[in-house]
Amino acid sequence: MHGNSALDGVQTQQDLCPKFSLKAIVTAIVFSLAAVSQGADAQSTLAAPTAASDTTPDAGMPALSDITAMLRAQFRVAPSESMKIARAVLIEADRHAISPVLLLAVMSVESSFDRHAVSNAGARGLMQVLPAAHPQLIADTTDLSDPAINVRIGTTILRGYLDESGGDLDAALLRYSGGGRGYARRVVLRMQHLDASLRHE
Repeated sequence: MHGNSALDGVQTQQDLCPKFSLKAIVTAIVFSLAAVSQGADAQSTLAAPTAASDTTPDAGMPALSDITAMLRAQFRVAPSESMKIARAVLIEADRHAISPVLLLAVMSVESSFDRHAVSNAGARGLMQVLPAAHPQLIADTTDLSDPAINVRIGTTILRGYLDESGGDLDAALLRYSGGGRGYARRVVLRMQHLDASLRHE
Protein backbone atom coordinates (compact mmCIF):
# COMPACT_ATOMS: atom_id res chain seq x y z
CA MET A 1 0.00 0.00 0.00
CA HIS A 2 2.99 2.25 0.26
CA GLY A 3 4.92 4.20 -2.31
CA ASN A 4 5.77 7.68 -3.37
CA SER A 5 2.92 9.98 -2.48
CA ALA A 6 2.16 13.64 -2.90
CA LEU A 7 1.55 13.66 0.84
CA ASP A 8 5.03 12.35 1.74
CA GLY A 9 6.51 14.57 4.43
CA VAL A 10 3.47 16.88 4.52
CA GLN A 11 1.02 15.33 6.95
CA THR A 12 3.03 14.19 9.90
CA GLN A 13 1.69 15.55 13.14
CA GLN A 14 -1.40 17.31 11.78
CA ASP A 15 -3.51 14.16 11.61
CA LEU A 16 -2.59 13.02 15.10
CA CYS A 17 -2.83 14.83 18.39
CA PRO A 18 0.53 15.69 20.05
CA LYS A 19 -0.16 13.37 22.97
CA PHE A 20 -0.63 10.43 20.59
CA SER A 21 2.50 11.28 18.57
CA LEU A 22 4.69 11.36 21.66
CA LYS A 23 3.21 8.06 22.79
CA ALA A 24 3.91 6.52 19.37
CA ILE A 25 7.51 7.70 19.36
CA VAL A 26 8.15 6.49 22.92
CA THR A 27 6.61 3.11 22.09
CA ALA A 28 8.76 2.78 18.98
CA ILE A 29 11.93 3.71 20.88
CA VAL A 30 11.23 1.19 23.64
CA PHE A 31 10.58 -1.62 21.18
CA SER A 32 13.53 -0.67 18.96
CA LEU A 33 15.88 -0.71 21.95
CA ALA A 34 14.60 -4.16 22.86
CA ALA A 35 15.34 -5.35 19.33
CA VAL A 36 18.84 -3.83 19.33
CA SER A 37 19.72 -5.39 22.70
CA GLN A 38 18.95 -8.84 21.33
CA GLY A 39 22.32 -8.88 19.61
CA ALA A 40 23.64 -11.01 16.79
CA ASP A 41 22.82 -14.32 18.51
CA ALA A 42 19.17 -14.23 17.42
CA GLN A 43 19.94 -14.82 13.76
CA SER A 44 21.99 -17.96 14.35
CA THR A 45 19.45 -19.23 16.87
CA LEU A 46 16.56 -18.74 14.44
CA ALA A 47 18.41 -20.27 11.52
CA ALA A 48 18.14 -23.77 12.98
CA PRO A 49 14.75 -24.70 14.48
CA THR A 50 15.71 -26.29 17.76
CA ALA A 51 14.21 -26.18 21.23
CA ALA A 52 16.41 -23.16 21.96
CA SER A 53 14.74 -21.21 19.17
CA ASP A 54 11.54 -21.02 21.17
CA THR A 55 13.18 -18.77 23.73
CA THR A 56 14.86 -15.42 23.48
CA PRO A 57 17.63 -14.13 25.73
CA ASP A 58 15.97 -10.72 26.08
CA ALA A 59 12.65 -10.51 27.93
CA GLY A 60 11.75 -7.54 25.69
CA MET A 61 11.69 -9.74 22.59
CA PRO A 62 8.72 -12.05 22.02
CA ALA A 63 9.56 -15.73 21.70
CA LEU A 64 9.08 -17.57 18.43
CA SER A 65 6.54 -19.88 20.07
CA ASP A 66 4.54 -16.92 21.46
CA ILE A 67 4.27 -15.23 18.07
CA THR A 68 3.28 -18.53 16.45
CA ALA A 69 0.61 -19.19 19.10
CA MET A 70 -0.77 -15.65 18.76
CA LEU A 71 -0.99 -15.89 14.97
CA ARG A 72 -2.80 -19.21 15.19
CA ALA A 73 -5.22 -18.16 17.94
CA GLN A 74 -6.09 -14.61 16.89
CA PHE A 75 -5.65 -14.67 13.12
CA ARG A 76 -6.26 -18.36 12.33
CA VAL A 77 -2.96 -18.69 10.52
CA ALA A 78 -2.04 -22.32 9.77
CA PRO A 79 0.73 -23.79 11.98
CA SER A 80 3.37 -24.04 9.24
CA GLU A 81 2.56 -20.52 7.97
CA SER A 82 2.64 -19.03 11.45
CA MET A 83 6.09 -20.52 12.04
CA LYS A 84 7.42 -19.05 8.76
CA ILE A 85 5.99 -15.63 9.56
CA ALA A 86 7.25 -15.62 13.15
CA ARG A 87 10.75 -16.67 12.11
CA ALA A 88 10.89 -14.04 9.34
CA VAL A 89 9.73 -11.32 11.76
CA LEU A 90 12.34 -12.14 14.39
CA ILE A 91 15.18 -12.44 11.86
CA GLU A 92 14.36 -9.12 10.15
CA ALA A 93 13.67 -7.31 13.43
CA ASP A 94 17.15 -8.29 14.58
CA ARG A 95 18.80 -7.53 11.21
CA HIS A 96 17.24 -4.06 10.94
CA ALA A 97 17.15 -3.13 14.67
CA ILE A 98 13.39 -2.64 14.55
CA SER A 99 10.61 -3.80 16.83
CA PRO A 100 9.15 -7.22 15.97
CA VAL A 101 5.86 -6.02 17.42
CA LEU A 102 5.91 -3.05 15.03
CA LEU A 103 6.43 -5.42 12.10
CA LEU A 104 3.58 -7.64 13.28
CA ALA A 105 1.32 -4.61 13.67
CA VAL A 106 2.08 -3.40 10.14
CA MET A 107 1.31 -6.89 8.76
CA SER A 108 -1.89 -7.06 10.76
CA VAL A 109 -3.12 -3.72 9.39
CA GLU A 110 -1.84 -4.29 5.85
CA SER A 111 -2.86 -7.90 5.16
CA SER A 112 -4.30 -9.53 8.30
CA PHE A 113 -1.42 -11.99 7.89
CA ASP A 114 -2.62 -13.20 4.49
CA ARG A 115 0.59 -13.79 2.55
CA HIS A 116 -1.35 -13.96 -0.73
CA ALA A 117 -3.07 -10.57 -0.22
CA VAL A 118 -2.99 -8.22 -3.22
CA SER A 119 -4.30 -4.64 -3.00
CA ASN A 120 -6.11 -2.71 -5.73
CA ALA A 121 -2.88 -0.80 -6.31
CA GLY A 122 -0.91 -4.04 -6.75
CA ALA A 123 0.79 -4.17 -3.33
CA ARG A 124 1.54 -7.76 -2.43
CA GLY A 125 2.00 -10.08 0.52
CA LEU A 126 2.16 -9.75 4.28
CA MET A 127 3.62 -6.23 4.32
CA GLN A 128 1.93 -5.17 1.07
CA VAL A 129 5.10 -4.39 -0.85
CA LEU A 130 4.32 -2.28 -3.93
CA PRO A 131 6.60 -3.47 -6.76
CA ALA A 132 6.16 -0.31 -8.84
CA ALA A 133 7.41 1.87 -5.96
CA HIS A 134 10.47 -0.26 -5.13
CA PRO A 135 11.73 -1.93 -8.32
CA GLN A 136 15.33 -2.00 -7.09
CA LEU A 137 14.37 -4.05 -4.01
CA ILE A 138 12.35 -6.62 -5.90
CA ALA A 139 14.58 -6.93 -8.98
CA ASP A 140 15.71 -10.48 -8.15
CA THR A 141 12.52 -11.51 -6.35
CA THR A 142 10.32 -14.19 -7.81
CA ASP A 143 7.70 -14.62 -5.09
CA LEU A 144 6.48 -11.73 -2.92
CA SER A 145 4.07 -14.11 -1.19
CA ASP A 146 7.01 -15.88 0.45
CA PRO A 147 7.04 -14.66 4.08
CA ALA A 148 10.85 -14.50 4.32
CA ILE A 149 11.16 -12.41 1.14
CA ASN A 150 8.17 -10.16 1.78
CA VAL A 151 9.11 -9.41 5.39
CA ARG A 152 12.75 -8.76 4.41
CA ILE A 153 11.75 -6.25 1.73
CA GLY A 154 8.98 -4.62 3.77
CA THR A 155 11.26 -4.23 6.78
CA THR A 156 14.01 -2.74 4.61
CA ILE A 157 11.52 -0.17 3.30
CA LEU A 158 10.17 0.70 6.75
CA ARG A 159 13.67 0.95 8.24
CA GLY A 160 14.64 3.33 5.45
CA TYR A 161 11.62 5.53 6.12
CA LEU A 162 12.41 5.57 9.85
CA ASP A 163 16.01 6.58 9.15
CA GLU A 164 14.98 9.28 6.67
CA SER A 165 12.47 10.74 9.15
CA GLY A 166 14.98 10.80 12.02
CA GLY A 167 13.12 8.05 13.87
CA ASP A 168 9.70 9.74 13.66
CA LEU A 169 7.35 6.75 13.63
CA ASP A 170 4.32 8.78 12.53
CA ALA A 171 6.16 10.16 9.49
CA ALA A 172 7.65 6.78 8.60
CA LEU A 173 4.28 5.03 8.78
CA LEU A 174 2.64 7.82 6.80
CA ARG A 175 5.13 7.21 3.98
CA TYR A 176 4.78 3.46 4.27
CA SER A 177 1.02 3.71 3.79
CA GLY A 178 1.36 6.10 0.86
CA GLY A 179 -0.27 8.91 2.85
CA GLY A 180 -3.13 7.01 4.48
CA ARG A 181 -4.98 9.17 7.01
CA GLY A 182 -5.08 7.55 10.45
CA TYR A 183 -2.74 4.73 9.39
CA ALA A 184 -0.06 5.46 12.02
CA ARG A 185 -2.70 5.52 14.75
CA ARG A 186 -4.10 2.16 13.65
CA VAL A 187 -0.63 0.59 13.61
CA VAL A 188 0.32 1.90 17.06
CA LEU A 189 -2.98 0.75 18.57
CA ARG A 190 -2.42 -2.65 16.99
CA MET A 191 1.10 -2.70 18.45
CA GLN A 192 -0.31 -2.15 21.92
CA HIS A 193 -2.88 -4.91 21.44
CA LEU A 194 -0.35 -7.39 20.05
CA ASP A 195 2.19 -6.61 22.75
CA ALA A 196 -0.42 -7.28 25.43
CA SER A 197 -1.39 -10.54 23.71
CA LEU A 198 2.19 -11.72 23.40
CA ARG A 199 2.86 -11.02 27.08
CA HIS A 200 -0.05 -13.28 28.00
CA GLU A 201 0.74 -16.16 25.62
